[in-house]
Amino acid sequence: MSEDTRGRGRRAARGGRRRGEPRRRKGLRVAAWTAAGVVLLGGGSLGWFYFKLNSNLHSVDIDQALGKDRPPNVDNGSMDILVLGSDSRDGANSEYGSDDGGSARSDTAMIVHLYEGHKQASVVSIPRDTMLPRPACPIGKGKNSAPRQRAQFNEAFTIGGAACAVKTVEAMSGIRMDHYIEVDFTGFKKIIDNLGGVQLTTTKPIKDYGSHLDLPAGSHKLNGEQSLGLVRTRKTVGDGGDLGRIQLQQAFIKALIKQVKGVGVFDSPAKLYGLADSATKAITTDKALGDVKSLASFAQGLQGIGAENMHMITVPVTQDPLDKDRVALLPKDSKMVWDALLADQPIPAAATEHSNGDKSTAGSIVQ
Repeated sequence: MSEDTRGRGRRAARGGRRRGEPRRRKGLRVAAWTAAGVVLLGGGSLGWFYFKLNSNLHSVDIDQALGKDRPPNVDNGSMDILVLGSDSRDGANSEYGSDDGGSARSDTAMIVHLYEGHKQASVVSIPRDTMLPRPACPIGKGKNSAPRQRAQFNEAFTIGGAACAVKTVEAMSGIRMDHYIEVDFTGFKKIIDNLGGVQLTTTKPIKDYGSHLDLPAGSHKLNGEQSLGLVRTRKTVGDGGDLGRIQLQQAFIKALIKQVKGVGVFDSPAKLYGLADSATKAITTDKALGDVKSLASFAQGLQGIGAENMHMITVPVTQDPLDKDRVALLPKDSKMVWDALLADQPIPAAATEHSNGDKSTAGSIVQ
């Protein structure tokens, strides 16, 4: 085994490929769709139930699938994680509709950038209906999909699963993803229910037939079903599209993270186990996080990130010139975002000045 290979193995065991991870803290409060923010609660305590929880986990070998055709691994102490919410209507998710024939698309996508020291984070949401070039992707049995100059972002996951989603994000941003976490509908609900619900306030009523959500204005403790309804709501908030829904999702994430701090799962082994069991069943990860030991090690450096330490934006977009129901990247503005993350610097305010992505007022509905 080469020295380079041994080095990569050691870094994967520590939960990342970059230096500078703190090793003393427990838990995870990183924004990644919501469920990913709760998924690793418990840190080293998960070792109590190692074998049971380990059997729950599913992983994908992104490195093997993509090979060397990836952006360089920038060693500056930061970390980038692609988090997807899968909207497959197969199996237990069929109650949310069956119009996709059981196939899956990335209903929600976020790049979570952890700055060196892992005390600050930027979260960049990617609208699922963004039109952009899609590279050739591995689709199994040694075959690749044909590249396309114009494709909808969330179709990458349908075409080639996690590997194609990662490759599309890396081609778009020029940033190598250190980790991958995927959460599905049903798993998300169970995580929230085992957490005990999420407390938040709505400033306006929300009634959305598409997401089956009916909330009056006021204070609520949302269960899993209601939380899922909130992060799926789009037609009755903002502009009625995906940009408004992203604003709701980001507001919900911050409400969730604020609550996690005082939830008290460490005082209740039964509650901790229920949360860990549902979380490990709900997610698919990259291979480096595909066992409880690695997952717990990854978690230990991230507890210091709270809602107040997160900068959340939508990648700069505008209406697609060929389809008013789709969006397209603003090249110069989105480049400012990717350049900042590559340099491990804050995203400049100028990057979102011309974007439609952060102009929606939907996020103000949730406090």
